[in-house]
Amino acid sequence: MTPTTDAAHAMRHAMVASQLRTNSVNDARILEAMSTEPRERFLPEQHREIAYRDTLLPLNGGRRHNSPLVIGRLLTEAHVASGEKVLVIGAAGGYSAAILADVAGSVTALESDPELAALAREALAGKAGVTLVEGPLNQGWAADAPYDLIVIDGAVEEVPEGVMAQLKDGGRVATGIVDRGVTRLATGRKSGSHFSLVPFADIECAVLPGFEKAKTFQF
Repeated sequence: MTPTTDAAHAMRHAMVASQLRTNSVNDARILEAMSTEPRERFLPEQHREIAYRDTLLPLNGGRRHNSPLVIGRLLTEAHVASGEKVLVIGAAGGYSAAILADVAGSVTALESDPELAALAREALAGKAGVTLVEGPLNQGWAADAPYDLIVIDGAVEEVPEGVMAQLKDGGRVATGIVDRGVTRLATGRKSGSHFSLVPFADIECAVLPGFEKAKTFQF
């Protein structure tokens, strides 16, 4: 079921007040966008009634949709600037791309699952500043590179070199990482050929497939 307009409005503002403001989501632009964008519209219909719960939600192919807190923390720590060019990897239904479009203005949203891409295409229809593209998540989207910021909307074991090559020098990444079975949120900045991620919060985060580290041989 989809909540009524009034119910969704109340739940959205409760989410901002109780989940985000109390947990270091303090960028006024991110808070404004998340209090405005109807999160339920970016979710499969069977989950729209619980769109504002502080939990991960199941999606196609074993994927999961991140909680509002994960998205709020990632985008806050990304320090998004107006006019920046952003790539979202793992767009799912398009929610994080919509938030970024409200703040940055130019967003490429990459999704690999056809059904999720169809959902995002419908949800983002008429949304200025967002281009939805389909392809393997672990390859990024070189056609629109270079980017000021890459947001990986999920946790990965590593960021592929091919994705890093799509960043401008000085560009940033905001992502979840998988570290010995624990998911953390992290950010990093590219400087020449150097890049490293610095974790800033241990939070349950949806794991994206296709970003596994190559297994090393052990005796």
